Amino acid sequence: MRVAPPIVLTDAERKTLTVWSRGKTTPLRLVQRAKIILLAAAGQANQQIAAELHLTANSVGRWRHRFAIARLDGIVKDAPRGGRAPRVRDRWAARIVEATTTSRPADATHWSVRTLARRLGCDRNTVQRVWKANGLKPHLSRTFKVSNDPQFAEKVVDVVGLYLDPPEHALVLSVDEKSQIQALERTQPGLPLKKGRCGTTTHDYVRHGTTTLFAALSMLDGKVIATCMPRHRHQEWIKFLKQIDRQTPAGLDLHLIVDNYATHKHAKVKAWLAKHPRFHMHFTPTASSWLNMVERWFRDLTDKRIRRGVFTSVDRLIEEIERYVDQHNQTPKAFAWTAKAEQILEKVRRARDVLDNRSTE
Repeated sequence: MRVAPPIVLTDAERKTLTVWSRGKTTPLRLVQRAKIILLAAAGQANQQIAAELHLTANSVGRWRHRFAIARLDGIVKDAPRGGRAPRVRDRWAARIVEATTTSRPADATHWSVRTLARRLGCDRNTVQRVWKANGLKPHLSRTFKVSNDPQFAEKVVDVVGLYLDPPEHALVLSVDEKSQIQALERTQPGLPLKKGRCGTTTHDYVRHGTTTLFAALSMLDGKVIATCMPRHRHQEWIKFLKQIDRQTPAGLDLHLIVDNYATHKHAKVKAWLAKHPRFHMHFTPTASSWLNMVERWFRDLTDKRIRRGVFTSVDRLIEEIERYVDQHNQTPKAFAWTAKAEQILEKVRRARDVLDNRSTE
């Protein structure tokens, strides 16, 4: 008659197993295994544990035995399953991957499971399994562009240097405009969120006009200086610079990170900056909005307040934006930039090499 191996836990093992057994995001199979070992360590027999956890005695005995041999690793890692190797998939894998990544159908922009299976003469389930095993998703795409700015490297080093090593006695501000924010009123109320169904909004709406949000994100503490204006010409840009001048400590230099929008380089803007020497402008490379941290804050504003908002007028839209800014500034949190300039330049260099190779094909 087989005797269940005794289980004696160290303090560290008991602590880990307890966390696993109570974890709300822990996989169910690991929760059950952790409970088995804890009950076994308490001296319970396999039959008792099986009855308490509604499992079979064989299952309890298996995980008890594996823990006794390999400790925590024994219950985390599943044993290899039997069965023959997937010979059909292995035979087709290389051809499927090559066709997916190097060609496209004559009448479409990308392959589907069925069109590629017909092209190669294999089963569509084989294509699906190979794609899943290799992380291929031809139906998805993301926008992408490599900057052609001749001063790309210099500008990246300049801007990233401000993020990672800001100058003393100065304030670094990430500044931009979010233009053409629409005041949209949905034609019907949306259906509420409920179990098994997400919230809804109507696909159609009434436009009530637009506004432009000017915002300056402090890289020191995450606070935002913001205002809404009907347009975004150089006149409005100068007004916003004056607002920044009023709302920042007078004794500090101001380093503004901005994009290459023509308004920022207007002759009258340059004249105003010449009269206010504490302002220092730092321009991001062209097609590199990701380098301006205020864009990250704009994304939060859009996701949390604008995209699903209902606005019956531009004034109502502006009120909600101002309320969001006020709430943000009550408990601001600074955004942390972590990528070094060398890492960015190396990544862009690799991307340019790929683009150059494709252009010569």
